[in-house]
Amino acid sequence: MKLTNIQRPINKEMYEFKRLLKKSISTNNIIIDEIINYILRRKGKQIRPTIVFLSAGLCGKITLSTYRAAVLIEILHTATLVHDDVVDESNFRRGYFSINAIWKNKYSVLVGDYLLSSGLIYSLKNDDFNFLKILSESVKQISEGEITQMKKTKTLDIDEITYFEIIRKKTASLFASCCEMAALSTSSELKTIKIMRNFGLNLGLAFQIRDDLFGYVDSNSGKPFLNDILEKKITLPLIYSLKKSNKSEKKKILDLIKDKTNLDLVIDFVKRKGGVEYCNSKMNQYIKNAENIINKFPSSEYKLSLIKLLEFIVNRKK
Repeated sequence: MKLTNIQRPINKEMYEFKRLLKKSISTNNIIIDEIINYILRRKGKQIRPTIVFLSAGLCGKITLSTYRAAVLIEILHTATLVHDDVVDESNFRRGYFSINAIWKNKYSVLVGDYLLSSGLIYSLKNDDFNFLKILSESVKQISEGEITQMKKTKTLDIDEITYFEIIRKKTASLFASCCEMAALSTSSELKTIKIMRNFGLNLGLAFQIRDDLFGYVDSNSGKPFLNDILEKKITLPLIYSLKKSNKSEKKKILDLIKDKTNLDLVIDFVKRKGGVEYCNSKMNQYIKNAENIINKFPSSEYKLSLIKLLEFIVNRKK
């Protein structure tokens, strides 16, 4: 399943969205514009604006407000990625050099700030205060999740409850905002808006669990191989496997992670303990929850594409 097939009902909207995105963050500042153009040329799958347009189509009619929601979401998401690469000291993003690898941290932080302020100005010009309220809460949660994860990388004592708190805040909150803003852009029914937020939350949780499986099952993914372990980020496959281990096994694996040595042994350990199977079962549980929500809506091309998107998330390789 290719994302281009899923986007077929919204091809026109995605084309216009890209034009509006570029217009909303362009500047006369030569250095900033150079970095922005670098970002735009290497944009990823743009799953979040895809979710916005498909969700809006599911709930009603796509409006100008829907376009603004998609642009605002993508600006915010891009800003968080730029800042994340600084925090994680990552030199690559989607197989290309990251902003901080080329222009260094100071420029990266300031460009991230520029993007955030551009999003705020864009929404204020259009009086999209409801969108700003939703996204402000999302930014707060993303920051809290990131800080909690950073703290846990020092102690390596993360449990499953804390893991889900982190991914709910860091990833799923933005997916939930996508769907909530999409519904808000086309419907005034509070019940529908609430349902779509719940759909996005389940979608985001499944998306992050699949992301955390890269390295254990897909060494050729766009995500640097075992990058999480190298950064001492303990994710669900490892959390489950450590829980199923005795004290000596656990100490041996944690020592390997601390020393960043023999990481192939960590992969074998996770597979042997059933960490991959457990993650797949949890991911499929959230996918099923999302599918049950979607099935409450009448048949449409948007509904069909959202169901295909769930399948895409489960089977994606990067």
